[in-house]
Amino acid sequence: MSNSFANEVIDIKNLVINKKLKKYDGLTFFNDKNEQLNLKEFKGKLVILNFWATWCAPCKEEMPSLDLLQTHENLDNLKIFPINVGKDGVEKSVSFFEDLQIKNLEIYFDPPITLAKKFSLRGIPTSILFDKDGLEFARIIGSIDFGDENFIKWLSNYN
Repeated sequence: MSNSFANEVIDIKNLVINKKLKKYDGLTFFNDKNEQLNLKEFKGKLVILNFWATWCAPCKEEMPSLDLLQTHENLDNLKIFPINVGKDGVEKSVSFFEDLQIKNLEIYFDPPITLAKKFSLRGIPTSILFDKDGLEFARIIGSIDFGDENFIKWLSNYN
């Protein structure tokens, strides 16, 4: 299975486009009520898993643009899951979102850090992008401006 958009050249320094789509099983994480969610429940949607922590300065820098991306008019099929991997509690995470005036995103957690291990994360922030079939097609290593028009145009090809 190939994706014609993957061959498109896009000039975003931290964006790594997979040569081959990656499939994962058992991708679960928790919401702020400690309820478990499974990524496969969101098949048919374009999904971004964004891994962050309250102590991470680049995470703080990119979160407002990630928040705005969730409501972008050209990305109505996009679902963003900001997943805290910093072992921060709900209160600290909520305070982080309030300080940054994050209004469009909810907080999720990877308490046993299983996703971070499964994706071999080397640092945060890292965002992993999944197509409508639930396959990883790209990842962003480090922070970016999610409001970048080139990025939005490229991402809307997958919407």
